[in-house]
Amino acid sequence: MKFLIACAVIYAIWWMGGRRKSSTLSLREARELLGVSAGAGEEEIRAAHRRLIGRVHPDTGGSAALAGRVNAARDLLVTELNRKRV
Repeated sequence: MKFLIACAVIYAIWWMGGRRKSSTLSLREARELLGVSAGAGEEEIRAAHRRLIGRVHPDTGGSAALAGRVNAARDLLVTELNRKRV
């Protein structure tokens, strides 16, 4: 019984860890990070992402954590646009 409870706890921690990463940024924070307005389209978001990721990517001397945040911001904004379209 203890084994099953331990497995359930480990699974819950693992599952919440994956969910928490995408929810660390709000829409407003994502827009501010990429420097786009609230009415920005997908192409504008992608262009802002390309410009910013070129500066912060680890291969160009940037931080892996910041590059991950920039990618998460783009994913969040593009996902939100797609939700609004449907």
